[in-house]
Amino acid sequence: QVQLVESGGGTVQAGGSLRLSCAVAGRSLTFYGMAWFRQAPGKEREFVAAINWSGSSTESADSVKGRFAISRDNAKNTVYLQMNSLKPEDTGVYYCAAPLESFVIPIATSQVRYWGQGTQVTVSL
Repeated sequence: QVQLVESGGGTVQAGGSLRLSCAVAGRSLTFYGMAWFRQAPGKEREFVAAINWSGSSTESADSVKGRFAISRDNAKNTVYLQMNSLKPEDTGVYYCAAPLESFVIPIATSQVRYWGQGTQVTVSL
């Protein structure tokens, strides 16, 4: 069974930075695309950023382009989300996500098979 464990969330002032980590346990997801989603209060869960299995290709939502960067370390079975120039509208619970099949890059919730428990990110003015 795959477990995704996020860490690194917290409260930061607008303009600040945070780095989220997602540790994969249970089995290796080396050949799987990975992604981050987020959910603000009262809103649907939305795509933030994704990365292919090797780390050579990434995608991100327009709202975070130029500010957030996704990366991975397959030797450590860990995925990261570096968040810079944070804005209050980035506030929400951030979830690490993995698909059911290898080589799929999940950019929609319908493509996700495994979810982490989420980590809260709060950006204050």
